[in-house]
Amino acid sequence: MTENNDSILAFYKPKGMTSFEVVRKVRHEMKLKKVGHAGTLDPLAEGLLIILTGNKTKMMESFLKMEKEYLATLRLGVVSRSHDLETELVERSTEISFSEEEISNVLGRFTGKIDQVPPDFSAAWVDGKRAYHLARRGVEFELKPKSVVINKILVELYAPPILKIRVVCSSGTYIRSLTRDIGEELGCGAVLEGLVRTRIGEYRVQDAMKLEDMSVSCAA
Repeated sequence: MTENNDSILAFYKPKGMTSFEVVRKVRHEMKLKKVGHAGTLDPLAEGLLIILTGNKTKMMESFLKMEKEYLATLRLGVVSRSHDLETELVERSTEISFSEEEISNVLGRFTGKIDQVPPDFSAAWVDGKRAYHLARRGVEFELKPKSVVINKILVELYAPPILKIRVVCSSGTYIRSLTRDIGEELGCGAVLEGLVRTRIGEYRVQDAMKLEDMSVSCAA
């Protein structure tokens, strides 16, 4: 693949890699210079990552605005500073005895337009610096809430303390923040144990290529 290729590539980002590492690998393996991704996934998250090459990078803004879908696995009864497994877990409740109706009622409070505070361990900007850099150094700061839209939350599995939900939301939604807020609303705390991005607009994870299959030619 050469630099005059303008492509929209759907990749499956594996757990443990950063989105930038995927971009760097694509740039190296396909011998490209102009490469970017349309929407960051946290290192502990996996799933659909759209890679744009050549002149298709001009479409990045439109991809960033597209609706997203995630399959999120929550562990109830514990909390952490990062709201996921990156930082130490602290037990908050040993009794998780909510009914499915109670769970659904709480989830319903987060549909529609909501104000959401980004996680401290996030790529949000604080005085020109990424929040996660400051958080890891123990610097105290406060992030302002921003408006996001949760179009749908569906329960896929409820087997206490595990709650698996499917979330359809606007760009800019933090699933870790949603996890934190659901845990607070339930009163037991929650962390995000697993996250898979399954859709960006009309692009679906089942159509994504694995990084090891990069030698396969990709249509523009």
